[in-house]
Amino acid sequence: MTYDYYIHLHEFYGKRQDFKSGDASDLVSGFVDYCTLRDALSEMNDDKKQRNKQKNQIRQKYIDFVKKVNNIKKCWEPQIDNLPASDWLGFEITFTLKRPWFSRDDRAFHLLDNPLRKDRVFGVPFMPAASWKGLLRWACRMQAGFLEHLKTSDGKREGWKDEPWIVHLFGHEKGEMEHKNFRQGALVFYPTWFDKIDFELINPHSRERRAGTQPLYYEVVPAETKGKLYLLYAPLPGVESPDEVQRSRAIVMLLKAIEALLTVYGISAKRTAGWGTAVINHWQAYRKDSRPLPGDSLEKFLKALEHEKWL
Repeated sequence: MTYDYYIHLHEFYGKRQDFKSGDASDLVSGFVDYCTLRDALSEMNDDKKQRNKQKNQIRQKYIDFVKKVNNIKKCWEPQIDNLPASDWLGFEITFTLKRPWFSRDDRAFHLLDNPLRKDRVFGVPFMPAASWKGLLRWACRMQAGFLEHLKTSDGKREGWKDEPWIVHLFGHEKGEMEHKNFRQGALVFYPTWFDKIDFELINPHSRERRAGTQPLYYEVVPAETKGKLYLLYAPLPGVESPDEVQRSRAIVMLLKAIEALLTVYGISAKRTAGWGTAVINHWQAYRKDSRPLPGDSLEKFLKALEHEKWL
């Protein structure tokens, strides 16, 4: 007995005229494969007008399906409320997107030019832990004067050296593996999951004709979607901080960088257009054998951390 996946796609999806609801897992296999195959086959049509019509039809079919997906569930959330060491801190920052969030998927073939990044098994849109680390390292550098350095060095990073508190939090980068005191950072990052998908349409205009050329669809997480950033501050036991870094200063600078990243810079691709900016709704910290410490604003949160001597 043989099984042809593409025949199955045609039998299961090709003969259905309407989809009352969608399943998120079909966004990484199944329906998305069917639409991508149909899109590729349309390229074989020699009639350009007919070819474009077919491509638009299958694209619209995919968009209609995605908008009916009603069971996007977050895969998991880290348990940072039960920490094993008293000098570890867990942070949970709840935010609401003000503008759409987009990160391009690394899927090799897709009918859209700009598909949204999704989990490869469950089809849930997410921001990877590595992306959080890179953006937060950059935001911390901005707190440390990286922008002024770029202005005085013709926009080049050469000559920049991370301050000790940044090295303490993030460790050295891969390019610094030959550093004699190469170390791992004290922060552990987790992915952020989202539960909504929508579309943004961008239509570039020709400068000569001043008319739209070819509309581009961006698959995005829409504004007003909530997300959570989880961080674990977990310094290695028995390891001295580089250059006697003050723990309290490092954490305060990190939290200020988080606020700037979310509310000013944004966490999305196309940040120059304002995508990925957010409103922070709630701050919360966890520590071993202690009740959670909340804060509605960064100022109140820092005062609470200082009052409880968690810094």
